[in-house]
Amino acid sequence: MRIRATVAAVTGALALSAFAVPAAQAAEPKVPADIAAASEVVHSDSGRSAFAAAEDGTPYALNATFSSVKVNNGKNIAVGTTNLVKVPVTFKLTHGADVDIHAADFFAGIELYRGASFNESIFFFDSNDASCTDSSATVANCKATVEIHPYSLLNEDAGSWKAAGFAVAFNGEDPENPNLDNVGVAVTDPTNSFKLQRYSKLTVNASPEPVKKGKTITVTGKLSRANWDDNKYHGYTNQPVKLQFRKKGSDTYTTLKTIKSNSTGELKTTVTASTDGYFRYSFAGTTTTLAVNATGDFVDVQ
Repeated sequence: MRIRATVAAVTGALALSAFAVPAAQAAEPKVPADIAAASEVVHSDSGRSAFAAAEDGTPYALNATFSSVKVNNGKNIAVGTTNLVKVPVTFKLTHGADVDIHAADFFAGIELYRGASFNESIFFFDSNDASCTDSSATVANCKATVEIHPYSLLNEDAGSWKAAGFAVAFNGEDPENPNLDNVGVAVTDPTNSFKLQRYSKLTVNASPEPVKKGKTITVTGKLSRANWDDNKYHGYTNQPVKLQFRKKGSDTYTTLKTIKSNSTGELKTTVTASTDGYFRYSFAGTTTTLAVNATGDFVDVQ
């Protein structure tokens, strides 16, 4: 099991937390290299940045704001046990006429975080530096991507998350060693809220096949979900799951009954055979776990 332990102040653009885990399974906030220095600056007031202890000045308030922020096309984010999840983010950036958002040392991005606020986050992922297209002299439409790998997560990370927008103008300062008095920073927080959920799987098997009308059909299955502590799937226990049926030729499933998964996530119930059709289990999901429907299993009733 991986354990995350944070510290107040460390050095290095990416070293925002320290972890008592093997390097191969280190779980730490993710900051793309192209925006690392900007992320360091915007967190200088929170105590999570090397600049916070350097006493190199204080960034000024940059005339820039974020609006119309959309994370993952407005949907919750589900992460499994192995696959990298690339989360699209889009936003509108409104800025003063004196702010050059296309300068080589200007950066804008979106941070997804768990915690009370941007400066009090427990864990976070930053997007890459956004690509922006001007819609007017002071407004741009921007897009970026946040990458989330399950090896960076722990089960405790599942649940409610927020998003914030941040922009940094270095104005010619060395991003690795700036005089912060000459650096502009803007943060819009929060811009969104969403759920970061553990991916779930659901199976079903209805038997016997075929079956005579009036006989008993036994429907089994299993509900499981991603465990981010060991990157395996485990049964999701004691959860309400609906058994649903769709007649042959119909597009609509009807709920027959609701049962609960057992101590290993297994499901089992019986019904009386009446007509040809498809059986499936359906799980509505929870705050921490993605909703899922099993693929229907066809039974021929004779």
